[in-house]
Amino acid sequence: MIQPLILERMDATAAAEMPRAAFEVQLTGWIAELLAESKIQLNFAEQRELVESLISDMLGLGPLDPLIADDTVSDIMVNGPKQVYVERRGKLELTNVTFRDHPHLMNTCLKIVNRIGRRVDEMHPHVDARLPDGSRVNVIIPPLAIDGGMISIRKFSKKTLTLDTMAASGNMSPAMATVLKIAARCRLNIVISGGTGSGKTTLLNALSNMIDPAERTITIEDTAELQLQQAHVGRLETRTANLEGKGEVNMRDLLRNALRMRPDRIIIGECRGEEAFDMLQAMNTGHDGSMSTIHANNPREALARLENMIGMAAVSLPSRTIRTQIASAVHLICQVARMRDGQRRVTQITEIIGMEGDIITSHELFTYKFQGEGRDGRLRGTFISSGIRPTFLPRAEYYGLDKMLLEAI
Repeated sequence: MIQPLILERMDATAAAEMPRAAFEVQLTGWIAELLAESKIQLNFAEQRELVESLISDMLGLGPLDPLIADDTVSDIMVNGPKQVYVERRGKLELTNVTFRDHPHLMNTCLKIVNRIGRRVDEMHPHVDARLPDGSRVNVIIPPLAIDGGMISIRKFSKKTLTLDTMAASGNMSPAMATVLKIAARCRLNIVISGGTGSGKTTLLNALSNMIDPAERTITIEDTAELQLQQAHVGRLETRTANLEGKGEVNMRDLLRNALRMRPDRIIIGECRGEEAFDMLQAMNTGHDGSMSTIHANNPREALARLENMIGMAAVSLPSRTIRTQIASAVHLICQVARMRDGQRRVTQITEIIGMEGDIITSHELFTYKFQGEGRDGRLRGTFISSGIRPTFLPRAEYYGLDKMLLEAI
């Protein structure tokens, strides 16, 4: 009852620009006046709760603020005003967080996109955005979202994971971590394959820790979320078209521009379209050590998806030519998966060898073998080395890492 009266009295735009402490003092005064006028009795704790709620609505993301502050939450999913799910430790759970009504939820959607100069309305009912802390957000509203606005937030991880910490957590074996370290240090072109939320970007960040600080790295993303630790990193982000349909800058545009920026390595956050053709050209013309992620369920499917995406950009190229380019450009495919116990694991490390006839040939260096389920609900399994000598052994020898590679295999 008090909240609508407060919102009527204040200038929302001016309030959003005020320092938090000054806004809190002014808001407390307004609430005290309104309570006296309305003859409503609230104790001190209830008044504080009201102030905090209004500050979250005005300066933050309202009911979502506690979830964003919760480090155990990795994803937040809003399905209309009365249903908010989160992911904790790989498992989805329903929260008791709700919005007052549809306008309250829509106000939060608008606040998210307006902060980065974008807009969401009936003409543009879905948009990708980024929160100030780097968290990735997707917003979709009616008429596309039937039951009210939907918000999906992939939270920005404050912890920097390394390959060693991933091995210690059971995401891969120590031997796999060693091979991936050597692969990144030896400037192999690596594609990370997996489904949504499987940990592709996390693995890409961990691999990037092995890049020599002296190298110049350019990252290209739709929504910037990579956390590279090197000092010499140029970060590029795509731009959507404006209201007149002009000004769009896509991944292909940025990739072509990146080639003029004297990069040692190019990292593409996610390859999902025609930019795959330009990425392969870059990998084949001296920018080895490049990395990207792709949505696919296994390494063979990842190769097929790459072929399809390159075919979209270069329709006239025969399939054999495209496959030859892929075979010469991509050295390693890492398959990651989020399993039903919530744990993310590297399930396969596949090396691309070359071509036999019209087929890209490869062999498995490591695979994960499922063995059952423990009493605690966690899946049991082992990471198995195939024992096959990698074909990039001469390159590892060039970097002085051949003995370490053979010991890991």
